[in-house]
Order: sequence, then structure tokens, then C-alpha cells
Amino acid sequence: MSKALGTFALVTVLSALLMALSLAVAKHGYPQGAFVVKRLDGIADAGSFLAIAAIYSFSALLMLILPIRAAGVVLTHAADAIFWATIVLFAAIVGSLLARWALGQREVPWTLLNWRFLFVPAIVGAHLAMNELRRNILLRSLFFVIFAAATLACLFWSFSV
Repeated sequence: MSKALGTFALVTVLSALLMALSLAVAKHGYPQGAFVVKRLDGIADAGSFLAIAAIYSFSALLMLILPIRAAGVVLTHAADAIFWATIVLFAAIVGSLLARWALGQREVPWTLLNWRFLFVPAIVGAHLAMNELRRNILLRSLFFVIFAAATLACLFWSFSV
């Protein structure tokens, strides 16, 4: 958990510095600054976590039903990577929004109140609880159904606002 928090903090600071530098360059009229701001804003979409949550839910579903060796392969090659990608993507979004807020755009933090950002703590929580879910047969059966429903919901439900 501390490694995840450290990664989140570092990526947040780095993306905030990049956004602040890009906004300063754009403010002086250089087109490169506006280009970088546009690129950093391109990742700041809460909807991107829908696909990530679907993939993670499917890999978690597989980890619950596969034998231990195969589940370990899914964990190390899919679920861990998705977990870290989620942390890095969310930290980049938070850092960009913090830089905009620090440079005077006071309405920007309200962007984080989008309900689609709830997929981030869901992925992180599921990843941190996976060992307990594999040990307990009742929890394994219950979360098999939950992860199957989450996978299908993230893939096929429109989630329109």
C-alpha cells in the first residue's frame, strides 16, 4: 500500500509540474504549451476507467476460478499491470487538475466529483483484497458473481450521465 501511495504522490507531482510548465508556456503565446496542455487534458477523462474496470474485473474473475498457478500468472501479468496503470492514470489526472487549480482555475477540482472516478477505488480495493477473496470459499463465490456482473456492466451498459 505504501508503494502505491508513493507512486501516486510522485506521479501527481510530476504531472502537476508538467501541466504548470505547459500552462506557463501557453500563457506566453507559444503553441507548444497549448499542445501539451491539450495532450494532458486528453487523458483527464473519467470514462477511460470504464474499460480499465472491465478488464480488471474479468482478470479478477479469472483469478477466483483458476488454479493457483494459473491465477498467479493472471495476477502478475494482468491484474498488477492494470492496478498500476489505474494508479498512474488517476495520479496524472489529479496532478493536472491541481496545477490548473493552483494557477487560478478554481472550478477545476469539481471535475473529480464525477461518479465514474469511483471505479478507481473499486479497482484498488479489489486488488488489495484479492488474497482474502481467494482464501474464503464463500467470498470467492460471492465475488465471482460480483466481478462477472461488473465486467458485463462496464462493457455493455451505457452509463450515460
